[in-house]
Formats: sequence, structure tokens, C-alpha cells
Amino acid sequence: MAYDRYVAICKPLLYPVVMTNGLCLWLIVLSFVGGIIHALIHEGFLLRLTFCNSNTIHHFYCDIISLLKISCTDPSLNYLIVFIFSGSIQVFSISTILVSYTIILVTILKKKSDKGIQKAFSTCGAHLLSVSLYYGPLLFMYVHPASSEVDDQDMIDSLFYTVIIPVLNPIIYSLRNKQVIDSLAKLLKRNV
Repeated sequence: MAYDRYVAICKPLLYPVVMTNGLCLWLIVLSFVGGIIHALIHEGFLLRLTFCNSNTIHHFYCDIISLLKISCTDPSLNYLIVFIFSGSIQVFSISTILVSYTIILVTILKKKSDKGIQKAFSTCGAHLLSVSLYYGPLLFMYVHPASSEVDDQDMIDSLFYTVIIPVLNPIIYSLRNKQVIDSLAKLLKRNV
């Protein structure tokens, strides 16, 4: 989505040529295949572990870190694999988004029109806010040393990005709509 915004703002005349259905399909397939490979690597390393304790997982869903915590064998190699792969995926994703938005910001600041600047910030602001809200908890959840004190914090983080962010996304993206903003302004003026 950051690449889509980059092309829309930095190369608006080339947008229909660059963002073709074929490119979108290619990006979807790459993401899907990357996710499957990532999952298969974790599952392969998970098969070497034995689980003899309680099968109750202290989490909202069956995540890899939660499974590693109930293992009877030493899961330190698995933790290292999770740290390396999750960290590299997050660093790659975040750096791609930051580079795209840095170029977009430079392009926006070169524009002379206030309306163009406002429209560009409106287009990018919602996505950047959603990405920031989503990646924050993920960084804390997957790229930190394992300890027993952070179990409850992991649950709060996972609740944040599995429940709260999907609830906030429609609100964030609807704030780009002028009618929604006008209705919200009327409501706030009436209550104040």
C-alpha cells in the first residue's frame, strides 16, 4: 500500500501504467508465498520439539511463541529462528514503508498548492497511522528477549493488534470523508 501511495503521489500520470492488475496480483502472490514459506520454516523447527506438559496455552490464540513456552525440550533455537525471521520481515516492511513515505513527504513539500498538500496528507495519513498502530505492538511482541514477565504484556499487545486496530481502521479511514468530518464537527459543536 505504501508503494501504491508512492506511485499515486510521486508519479500520478504514470499511475495507471505502473499499478497494473498484473503488478497487484504479483505483489499478492509474493506476499502469500512469503507467508507460507515463513510458516513452513517455523513448523519445521517446531516438529523437533516435544510437548509433555499441559496443553493449555496462556494466550488468546495459538501463536508460535505461546507454543514454545509449553515445550518440554529446549526451544532456544526456535526462539532464535522467530527472532531472526520475524525481525527481518519487520525491518524490511518498516524500512520499505519509511522509504516510500520519506520520498512522498519530500514530493509533498515541493508542491506549491496548499490544496495539493492537504490532499496528499489526507491520502497518506490514514495509512501511516494504521501502519504505526499495527507495527508498534508487533515489534514489542516478536522482537524482544523471552521472559516469563512479558506473558501478560504479549497478551495485551496481541489484543491490541487483533481486536483494537481492526475496530479503529474503519474510523481512521472514514475520517478522510468530508461528510463524516462535517457531521463530526457539528456533533462536537452541539455538545460543547
